Amino acid sequence: MSEERLEKPYFPEKAYENLEFLHSEPARVIRILSEILEPWYRLEKYKVHTTVLFLGSSRVNPLEKSEMAKYYWDAEELAYLLARWAIKLKPKGKNFVICTGGGPGIMEAANRGAARAGGKSIGMNISLPHEQIPNPYISPELSFIFHYFFTRKFWLIYKARAVVAFPGGFGTLDELFETLTLVQTGKINRQDLVILLYGEEFWRKIINFDALLEAGLVSPEDLELFVFCSKPLQAFRYLRRKLIGFLKS
Repeated sequence: MSEERLEKPYFPEKAYENLEFLHSEPARVIRILSEILEPWYRLEKYKVHTTVLFLGSSRVNPLEKSEMAKYYWDAEELAYLLARWAIKLKPKGKNFVICTGGGPGIMEAANRGAARAGGKSIGMNISLPHEQIPNPYISPELSFIFHYFFTRKFWLIYKARAVVAFPGGFGTLDELFETLTLVQTGKINRQDLVILLYGEEFWRKIINFDALLEAGLVSPEDLELFVFCSKPLQAFRYLRRKLIGFLKS
């Protein structure tokens, strides 16, 4: 009976280095866990304690002459004001870091404002069939790319102490209403998160909140979960007052 021997020792591939396995159906849970744990590791590494999340359309172009273009520059200015103020806080780390979904439009504007102030900012991008390229104003070490929408949503909101919703489409509405639902149902304590809808005229035109109340589909206190602001300085002063309270608590 013949015996076959390898000339050199054979070392099988380690499971966590096997890319074919990691991209397979059985390894989906590992991919999901990676999208939970890797951002956790990196945010801890760079001492990001809390964030201010900017939501808004990726389609807003500051170079176009449109009604929406003004919101780009308002988002840039508000992010600049917040970042310039927050940089000076630094109690053993970074608080109220500007965070966005990482794409163009309103997201780019917020990252751009933070960069103008000399601050770090976060971009949490998502891989799509038509790739959304991370905007150039995100701090490279805080640039993330997610495959799963639900893990991205988790990290967008997990460290947020304020959510600022600028005009946007389906994605913005989805993220805003999920946030409102989490607060309404007590999954997020309403005392722990500030929700600001920027552009009162836009939001009241798009969503008839009073009609929801009149129909008995929401409670009066549900309409107290958010406030409207329409000027960068007005929004900044309101957010600063609320955010300072979190540092004292």
